Amino acid sequence: MAAEIHSRPQSSRPVLLSKIEGHQDAVTAALLIPKEDGVITASEDRTIRVWLKRDSGQYWPSIYHTMASPCSAMAYHHDSRRIFVGQDNGAVMEFHVSEDFNKMNFIKTYPAHQNRVSAIIFSLATEWVISTGHDKCVSWMCTRSGNMLGRHFFTSWASCLQYDFDTQYAFVGDYSGQITLLKLEQNTCSVITTLKGHEGSVACLWWDPIQRLLFSGASDNSIIMWDIGGRKGRTLLLQGHHDKVQSLCYLQLTRQLVSCSSDGGIAVWNMDVSREEAPQWLESDSCQKCEQPFFWNIKQMWDTKTLGLRQIWDMTPVVGCSLATGFSPH
Repeated sequence: MAAEIHSRPQSSRPVLLSKIEGHQDAVTAALLIPKEDGVITASEDRTIRVWLKRDSGQYWPSIYHTMASPCSAMAYHHDSRRIFVGQDNGAVMEFHVSEDFNKMNFIKTYPAHQNRVSAIIFSLATEWVISTGHDKCVSWMCTRSGNMLGRHFFTSWASCLQYDFDTQYAFVGDYSGQITLLKLEQNTCSVITTLKGHEGSVACLWWDPIQRLLFSGASDNSIIMWDIGGRKGRTLLLQGHHDKVQSLCYLQLTRQLVSCSSDGGIAVWNMDVSREEAPQWLESDSCQKCEQPFFWNIKQMWDTKTLGLRQIWDMTPVVGCSLATGFSPH
């Protein structure tokens, strides 16, 4: 499975606009406040902070709240100004933020999981808070009553979550490298399909409801684009990172995918570039693209004198940079 990108990295580089400092441990979530010069952050240091940009151009915390357990995930709904924070102890806590973003009131606690919460999504239409956790399950709870509506268990940690609000489909990535598509109902759910393609744990997902594309990043350093809406099983493999892909964001306006990896690298992919579709997955001892034998086919490699040769796809994002070292195109 592969996608070939012919464009080369451009000379442009991201421009640093602001730097927010203050947390004493890893920041697990950072969300922009729409129509405001503000950012909401959650951290392993057990704090939630709302940062507003002052006249000096610097961001200062207008809200500082300490939790009982490290913060592991967060969701924010701007129209209702509700914040949902997942914790290391498995609980999800709901807060309401004042109109001036200077005060935050506690609403309720949801006993969603028995272990660390990995992702949260809030649906206003159904009044559900949906979450995944390291207790190997996805749960959805009613925000009106605070009651558990349903749970679905997996064979490994549920690491990331995306949700289609129109169809009530949930995409759950897990540590086995699989992505499960679920149809959530009021008190039950059904498994629609399972997507398999990564060779490592799935770390992040991004769902584009307009084009109906799902992007997944994993510890195998790769990104896969799944064409869910096309109904033809089309997939594209994007390779360019040198470490675990841990965050994704698709920009619908510019048709660009932004990805970040654990080594501090940021890549911007132009999804309008012509690509070669990944071949259909078949059991074979040789590559469908170049007909070279795979490394386990020792006999053919010896006969064709290709032992020791390695085939590498040339995959390059439009822009590549490292947070630690500056611009470094692949």
